[in-house]
Amino acid sequence: MKRIVFIIKRIFTMDYKNLFDIIEQIHRESGISRIKLFFDILYCGTKFGAGFNDYKLYRFYELSDEQRSTYINRTNNMQICRALNDPAYYHVVDDKVEFNELFSDYLKRDWLDMRKTSLEEFEEFCKKHDEMMIKPLNETGGKGVEKLYVKDYSSIKELYDLILDKKAYLVEEVVIQHPDISKLYPYSVNTYRILTIKTDDDVDVIYGILRLGNNGSVVDNHHAGGMSTPIDLETGKILYPASDLNLTLYEEHPMTHVKLVGYQLPCWEEAKQMVKEAALLIPQIRYNGWDVAVSKDGPLLIEGNYLPGYDLMSLPGQNPERIGLLPLYRKYVKGI
Repeated sequence: MKRIVFIIKRIFTMDYKNLFDIIEQIHRESGISRIKLFFDILYCGTKFGAGFNDYKLYRFYELSDEQRSTYINRTNNMQICRALNDPAYYHVVDDKVEFNELFSDYLKRDWLDMRKTSLEEFEEFCKKHDEMMIKPLNETGGKGVEKLYVKDYSSIKELYDLILDKKAYLVEEVVIQHPDISKLYPYSVNTYRILTIKTDDDVDVIYGILRLGNNGSVVDNHHAGGMSTPIDLETGKILYPASDLNLTLYEEHPMTHVKLVGYQLPCWEEAKQMVKEAALLIPQIRYNGWDVAVSKDGPLLIEGNYLPGYDLMSLPGQNPERIGLLPLYRKYVKGI
């Protein structure tokens, strides 16, 4: 009954303009009739819980039902989150200041909560750091993140007031990333997204993804024009060409021209060990996506995600078997 109510609600709240735009795009690319695509999208929604964006992202129109049934979508990602995470502790991961306080041993950089920082304290920070990252506390996807330089402002007070006006209350020392990461793309801090699930007696690493910036952006998020590619869990090497939000594949980074497939990433074992240790500090959030940067001194935490994006694994071009990760998650959550 709940599933029927959910489907009816989705029908009445669906963004039909976006749906028909996606149908038109797939029609042009595949030659499949619009009517067939429309009914196949509705079928996938009712059968698998997949939205039309999932349908486009995973190219469901190329897959059998057996393959489709293995993919994680928004519906079962929420089911996993609800089964494994305690909502009473979401704020610890959501609020970037709370996150920094709890995981301070793993940050390895200076930071300020501007809501509690005086002008004098900010001046001391600026004496040590002539550049900084500013971040809103509750935004996701890199929204509102900026890199600022002290030299660009006539006074420290001007910079201080600007940050407060933007309500970007978290100010952090800029991470100087490992040269082997910077070689791939030097303008953003490129991160590992490592997903963990805490069991009764251990923490399992489910997957790893390398996220890379592009086009001069200072963040590596897909929505800012970035790209991503799976990391081999055992070796720490890049497995496949990188993919951006449009599913364009890159054998090499388009700006640095470094070949990606087979590239050995630094400090991979240390990064996995770090997130497994960090996961033990918040056992109420068993399902978490950790963003990890790597400096010359080793890995450090950037942030966590109690509802991690499900859409960066199993992308076409990075998944030759065209099989999703849902069977793996069923080891941890029954009935999804």
